[in-house]
Amino acid sequence: MTHEAILNLHIHTPFSDGYYRYDQIANAALASGIDAVIVTDHNVWVKGVERVYQNDNRRVLLFTGEEVHDQARQPQKNHLLVFGADRELATYASQPQQLIDQANHAGGLTFLAHPYDPAAPAVRQPDISWEDWSIQGFTGLELWNSFSEFKSRLKSLFHAIYYAYFPAQIALAPLTQTIKKWDELLKSGRQIVAVGGSDAHGLPIRIGVLRRTIFPYEFHFRCINTHVLLPEPLRGELGADRQAIYQALKEGRAFVGYDLPSPTRGFRFLATGVHGTVMMGQKLVLENGITFKIKLPSPAECVLIKDGLPIKRWFQRDLCTSIAREAGVYRVEVYRPFLGQRRGWIFSNPIYVSNR
Repeated sequence: MTHEAILNLHIHTPFSDGYYRYDQIANAALASGIDAVIVTDHNVWVKGVERVYQNDNRRVLLFTGEEVHDQARQPQKNHLLVFGADRELATYASQPQQLIDQANHAGGLTFLAHPYDPAAPAVRQPDISWEDWSIQGFTGLELWNSFSEFKSRLKSLFHAIYYAYFPAQIALAPLTQTIKKWDELLKSGRQIVAVGGSDAHGLPIRIGVLRRTIFPYEFHFRCINTHVLLPEPLRGELGADRQAIYQALKEGRAFVGYDLPSPTRGFRFLATGVHGTVMMGQKLVLENGITFKIKLPSPAECVLIKDGLPIKRWFQRDLCTSIAREAGVYRVEVYRPFLGQRRGWIFSNPIYVSNR
């Protein structure tokens, strides 16, 4: 039996450019109903703050990682999320491949943060996309970054004010360039794990007499999350639960869910053939065809994608099946209407189908 945990990652505190302390982040996570958070301050790894927070009815795990980038570079591109290395790695920020190698050596996971993060001149924000695509050995990439998508919507100061007051209107889907790059990497034969990140800062802004927070942590925790699939339920034991969550991320047993329109808990993507049944992140040998089974938490538009191209689409279904007779990288995208627009809801990690 598979157990699911909801994880919100890419979070900042006053140790870099965020505004919530660890206990405030944990309380926001408890109120939002998620299971774990990973704090990733810029170029600082804070030791000794990981713990299990609990109230009367729920508990949440708080882990610490790091978002590393070269602060001497302008603009500061090539941001890397590092989880589980348990050591300071900012000294390697200027050399992305060396940074990845050091994180791997320390047993950590590495994800390219906001691979495409366009400039927003209207609010004087630079382009901070990833640039060094010669790198090897990284775990995955941040497919859907909530704050980057917000930036991409800011065509004028009016847009900034509008979205500050109506943040639920922002999220539509991961940036097209990011999805295209992910599919390109997958087609090249690399197993690249996709995660979703909030990039939460809780920034207080002031425009004339207007004052807003961009955006409250509680709001982020109800939006773009990474759901991991575990062999056993979380125990509330920091070490064991951390190992289980990081192993699921490493293997790609996860999907990105936009939980604000409707909960995405319960999504499953499986493939069955003569060699057994596998889930997201796993491989299956093609022999006499395989059957994909997609289970949605509620009826929606579901798209099966092979090697970056849609091959089958269902509407208003919560259970979808399809037979495949070709090797390839298969993944799922799910969409549903919310606040008058078609919005991305679920983005699965791939199942890898090979001829042998």
